[in-house]
Amino acid sequence: MHDPRFDRLAELLVSHSTRLAPGEHVLIEAFDVPDAFVCAAVKAARARGAHPHVALRSTRVLRTLVDGAAEGQIAAWADIDEHRMQAMDAYLGVRGADNASEMASAAEDSMSLFGRRYQKPVHFEQRVKHTKWCVLRWPSPSMAQLAGMSTDDFEDFYFRVCCLDYARMAAAATRLSARMDRTDRVHIVGPGDTDLRFSIKDIPSVACAGDKNIPDGEVFTAPVRDSVEGVVAFNTPTIYHGVPFENVRLVFKEGRIVESSATVGGDRLKDILDADEGARFIGEFAIGFHPHILQPMKDILFDEKIAGSFHFTPGQAYEEADNGNRSEIHWDLVCIQRPEFGGGEIRFDDETIRKDGLFVVEDLLDLNPDRLG
Repeated sequence: MHDPRFDRLAELLVSHSTRLAPGEHVLIEAFDVPDAFVCAAVKAARARGAHPHVALRSTRVLRTLVDGAAEGQIAAWADIDEHRMQAMDAYLGVRGADNASEMASAAEDSMSLFGRRYQKPVHFEQRVKHTKWCVLRWPSPSMAQLAGMSTDDFEDFYFRVCCLDYARMAAAATRLSARMDRTDRVHIVGPGDTDLRFSIKDIPSVACAGDKNIPDGEVFTAPVRDSVEGVVAFNTPTIYHGVPFENVRLVFKEGRIVESSATVGGDRLKDILDADEGARFIGEFAIGFHPHILQPMKDILFDEKIAGSFHFTPGQAYEEADNGNRSEIHWDLVCIQRPEFGGGEIRFDDETIRKDGLFVVEDLLDLNPDRLG
């Protein structure tokens, strides 16, 4: 039986997220996603007069393909896919996975090669800069297990989260973006020994409300590259390149990560941070506020939007909020500041704008869950 939620989500992606216009070409890249949803996305794009193109992927096959690949193979693969991406006006990346740790067994040098020779030219350089794009996860038993939920309950949660009123969110997020645009100094205190200071002066901020990611709910910018000083302890577990990490702690001096540790994954931490020079500098600072995402589930497209959270990102900066940092790494690390996670504050130019996960200044109250949800 056809699931009408597929149609609602597909319509949101083509009308709000990518705003497809007649005659535009859109690539739908689907990883381990039911054919029924891919068909719904094709029909939704075609109903707007756009031209849909489809690439069906398997995460298990991807891992086998990447692990041990020669540079010439990756380079040829990237050339082909970059050429196709150049012909696209829009991109929908729908990413499911039967196993969230599928990529864990791939060698680190293979993952680094894939990031440098494929992901960077095809996605960071071509897709991100030259198409209207949106990336989203697909609910799977693996995701439900990570979230500690039954498959049916997780699917209900997923579609409730993904089909939020993003137009309403956008209006509220614009006011936070305006505040960030006029801010110089940021001071964050939080769980553990988190005490972090940096500048965001003259670096643009971007309000995200369903146009690049589904689910969404963040405003991001970047710190002035050499301005970061202090300590940040992340209380949200994460998976990066298929490897789990917990309690990542970073120490900064003049913008650079000079000390790092993790209670889980610490043996792989140095490999990531030493991938290149930019991996030890921060490329993104963002504040999350999705009202229905409250608990970490080891999926960054959800966890970086957690209500009352912020994330700090070693590696590549986005062009829209560019501090000049360049890297093959872009690793969003999340800290939740609601009371049950230890609390904390974010201060802009010595004014507290969020305390214990709730915005406390008048112009930002509409971003709190009681209003946004």
